[in-house]
Amino acid sequence: MTNDAVASSVDERVSLGTIAREWTRLGCIGFGGPPTHIALLRRLCVDEHRWLDPKEFEDGIASVNLLPGPASTQLAILCAWKLRGTRGAILGGLCFIIPGLVLILALSVVVLAKHPASWVIGAAAGAGAGVPAVALKVAWGLVPASRHRIGARAAEKSRWIGYGMVGGIVAVTIGTYLVVALVGCGVVEVVVRRREEATRNREVRAIAPFAAIHSAAVGGIGALAWVAFKVGALSYGGGLVIVPLMQHDAVTTYHWMTAAQFLNAVALGQVTPGPVVQTVAVVGYAAAGVGGGLFAAFVAFSPSFLFVIFGGPRYSKIRSNANVQGFLTGAGPAVIGAIAGSAIPLGLSFQHLWQIFVLAGAAFWFFVAKRGVVSGLVIAGVVGVFLAISGVPV
Repeated sequence: MTNDAVASSVDERVSLGTIAREWTRLGCIGFGGPPTHIALLRRLCVDEHRWLDPKEFEDGIASVNLLPGPASTQLAILCAWKLRGTRGAILGGLCFIIPGLVLILALSVVVLAKHPASWVIGAAAGAGAGVPAVALKVAWGLVPASRHRIGARAAEKSRWIGYGMVGGIVAVTIGTYLVVALVGCGVVEVVVRRREEATRNREVRAIAPFAAIHSAAVGGIGALAWVAFKVGALSYGGGLVIVPLMQHDAVTTYHWMTAAQFLNAVALGQVTPGPVVQTVAVVGYAAAGVGGGLFAAFVAFSPSFLFVIFGGPRYSKIRSNANVQGFLTGAGPAVIGAIAGSAIPLGLSFQHLWQIFVLAGAAFWFFVAKRGVVSGLVIAGVVGVFLAISGVPV
């Protein structure tokens, strides 16, 4: 049975034109990251049109969370795949991604220009100042489910803390090797669980190949392809876990952008619609212009399409695999630590004292007022514009 046949539970009732229209709309209004995307997809596919039943949708969420890369993008592709197979998946995914990609590349041209207007610099510096608080907010929101998943025994709690510390330390110090750390934590948890079940340990995988691949990417388009591939195919946790993955490469290794410009890139990824992984397009633009941005986005998002199109019929079996679950249980807290740890190098990228006060305000907005990320970064950007107009150095 083909993938298209497996996916045709709704089949011709949903036209490709409908998918193009609705998924483009989601790509245009999807401000707020994965929670917003999931809510919009649920409203469209389950509540309004009943194309999918609630259980089928929840299973889809669980399935994409098993995959590396941007989970909400993969969910959008998966929902379209369930409606019209491979053609639906490709069309729906592109329509979901392209609006935000166009916008973020347009903003990159403005923000990363050689001589941008002072108010543009102020807006970018203000919004960027709030990004470390966003990282802490995202990490904190992931803690409860991750701690519950690993278990309540003292040894399990200790491992959870250890994995989180590994992710955080690597993100702060050698972020370019974060993939190795995430894979390592996942493999360790698999090994521990198999030993607890008194099974022979055959799960230890050498993670040196990841380092070997990295060392092969010495610069130019090959380096950009490797950075984008890590974001799209090897980043468990999606979202802000891409920050430490990209920062060291983009700023320190290849010098495509300054630390302050990278901070602005993360802010752009947060305030534009669509997946946060669009940030990789800003890095690509800094490396090789608009063509580099499009190329980086293509490399980063291609694995998501392949995972869904070729893996969709097998997700139920994958979800029940004990080794897969063990791997994700170990990699999860490392992801949380990495996201939280990324706040430190992001904060060290500040160039002005006033950005510290904006960061404090953003932290209050997120943690005390419990308000949204997009609104907080927009307010921070407005503060930056006001300071620039007032003559404060930005």
